[in-house]
Amino acid sequence: MKVASKKVKTLGKPKPGVSKKKPAKDALKKAKAKKAEISSEPKVIAKKPKTKATAPVKNGKPAKKGAKKSHKEELEGLKEIDPEFYDFLKKNDKKLLDFNLLDSDDEDEEEEEEGKAQKAAEESGDDEDDEEKYHKPSEDLAVASDESDFEEEDDEAATGGTQKITLNLLHQWEQQLGQANVSIDIVRKVIQAFNSALASISADGADGGENQPNAAAFKVVGAAAFNGVIQLCVIHLQPAIIRLLGVKPNSSLPLHKHKKWVKVRGCLRYYLTDLIRLVEQVSSPNILGVLLKHLHQMAGMVVPFSALGKTILKRLVVLWATGDETVRVLAFLCILKITRKQQATMLNHVLKAMYLAYVRNSKFVSPNSLPGINFMRRSLVEMFALDLNVTYQHAFLYIRQLAIHLRNAVILKKKDSFQAVYNWQFINSLRLWADLLGASANKPQLQPLVYPLVTIATGVIRLVPTAQYFPLRFHCLQTLISLSKETNTYVPVLPLIVEVLKSNTFNRKHSAVSMKPLQFTCILRLNKGQLAENGFRDEVIEQVCGLLLEYLAHESASLAFSDLVVPTVMAIKAYLKDCRNANYTRKLKQLLEKIQESGRFIEQQRGKSSVTFDIKDSQAVAAWEQQLRLKRTPLDIYYASWLKTHEIKKRRQAAQTDEINADYDVPKLKKLPAKSGVPVRNENGEIELFPSDSEDEGDDGLHVGSDDDEEEEEVEQEEEEVEVEQPKAKKAKKEKPEKLKSQPAAVEDDYDEAGGAVDIVKDLDLNDW
Repeated sequence: MKVASKKVKTLGKPKPGVSKKKPAKDALKKAKAKKAEISSEPKVIAKKPKTKATAPVKNGKPAKKGAKKSHKEELEGLKEIDPEFYDFLKKNDKKLLDFNLLDSDDEDEEEEEEGKAQKAAEESGDDEDDEEKYHKPSEDLAVASDESDFEEEDDEAATGGTQKITLNLLHQWEQQLGQANVSIDIVRKVIQAFNSALASISADGADGGENQPNAAAFKVVGAAAFNGVIQLCVIHLQPAIIRLLGVKPNSSLPLHKHKKWVKVRGCLRYYLTDLIRLVEQVSSPNILGVLLKHLHQMAGMVVPFSALGKTILKRLVVLWATGDETVRVLAFLCILKITRKQQATMLNHVLKAMYLAYVRNSKFVSPNSLPGINFMRRSLVEMFALDLNVTYQHAFLYIRQLAIHLRNAVILKKKDSFQAVYNWQFINSLRLWADLLGASANKPQLQPLVYPLVTIATGVIRLVPTAQYFPLRFHCLQTLISLSKETNTYVPVLPLIVEVLKSNTFNRKHSAVSMKPLQFTCILRLNKGQLAENGFRDEVIEQVCGLLLEYLAHESASLAFSDLVVPTVMAIKAYLKDCRNANYTRKLKQLLEKIQESGRFIEQQRGKSSVTFDIKDSQAVAAWEQQLRLKRTPLDIYYASWLKTHEIKKRRQAAQTDEINADYDVPKLKKLPAKSGVPVRNENGEIELFPSDSEDEGDDGLHVGSDDDEEEEEVEQEEEEVEVEQPKAKKAKKEKPEKLKSQPAAVEDDYDEAGGAVDIVKDLDLNDW
């Protein structure tokens, strides 16, 4: 600042005697020299960035802009220092003042803007490169109106890259799947369409398919398109995959070992996952039947996916234990086929899951649930018979658990411990293991378990030997008799049967009259009122005679039969002396006569001269007994005739189960008669899988019936079907059909009518698989 002030003084006061022209010439020379320096200065600065080591860099840019900025400041300073010289330059050489002024100003403004942008970027944590990645929409874009919501979906599909599924497209896919050389692309498209169809009806797919891996490729709208996709996959997908893999008709090579399996592995995983999801969401027995038959066809493709196979088997076990009759059978066939394909890895898991499901669903036994429990027991026996070495571990463990429960009840003698034994789950478990041991009697793996099982059943009978638990006793005795017959093992059940006749409660006179006979089929325990009725005594005599006849008829060909029946004959004779009921006396006398007749027949056969073998020779004894069974003993002939009449009686009682058990308030399930509906056929004459009731789609539409309205109709229909009938409600029963006639007919699903008349999918032949 001091130097500037001195210059101002020297320049502002010229010396006297000096003319004004001379300073003007000197100033002009100085201006030209200054101009030469200024004009040459940018050239030098422009060359500096070429040398990387010496070029000064500021914020990633060379120092060129800094030089221009300093030149501008010098010119502004000249205006203050020498205003006269500045005016001279302004008049004579205006270009010198305006030299690169606009460029420098623009660059200065750019530097300021860049500096501000850089500061904002540093504050927000973003770099300048990230700003270039974002697309800035143009200001000319039109604002979306409400009418865009009602535009055609084809336009939306075209803009979003999603293709709408139409019936024509499905027809084209069907033709392509039917070709001999199937393309992997068409298989993937069909599987993607299947995934999109599920996404359209599931909660996860409500967001447009973002949560679905394949749902974005296609869009399924309407019942016709949905059912068309399902029908295409169920009928045509599996044969197409078989042709794609090149599987020969009689080939035993697993599917996952073919060369082209790698191409379809990924999409098949998605498809099987979606298929089991659909099975979980469907509740209609007809639809479930179709899907399970399709899953049975795809069972060979589940083998490579161990984790997915466990998920599928878990769902199938639930359907096997709780589904409809047809659904139970199909679920079991699928379980059996999938398990046999990978028996080494899946059998343990399946056996455990099925046994726990069986025990869980056999807690309550009623006339309606008994057929399902019997089916589960028989099918589970078949599953256990697949590998007896693996089965022995399960059977030993679960029979041991039964023994532990019995031991606790014997030791503790408390109500809770008794209830742990005297329940349907315990009894049904005994039946299961007895049936399994009987089915595997010709194989030695499970025979060591016969003795502990007989001991447990005998201990259960002896635990509370009162008349109140006579039904439970008879169930256990029936189990022991069937085990003895199947395994050809002697089980001492005769004393357990005969001692029922010695019970004080049984020998008392009845104090109440029951109009209908009791049935012990679904009963384990009797109350005091039932013990006082005559129906209780009638059923006890029926059970005693039936069990004695069944066991002795099997043993009637034994070499020791005449000696075996001596205690039983004495007990029956003792009871006949005290019995005052003519019906009981007549039945027991007839049974006693047949027993004695068979005893005499065995003694005659033993007294013949042809019997020369030793009693210790087991093979000779077995051959003699087998020859005697072919001749038929008198007791065996009588049992065969009695069994026919008894079976007829049981069938009649089963048909009148609801009337017989009306006194016990057993719920009655009224089934509507099967409708004789005509199956819906398409233009080609083929039966449609899921006929549609959609008016918009026409005859080609397909309908599954997954809407909310149909679910409400099914709930209302179930409420009308399931009714608890009381003895006094006979009048209401008669009036109900008239009320139903007056009401309008409920709209029902078309697939129910078609399913009730004809089975759409061909019946499965196990020999083909």
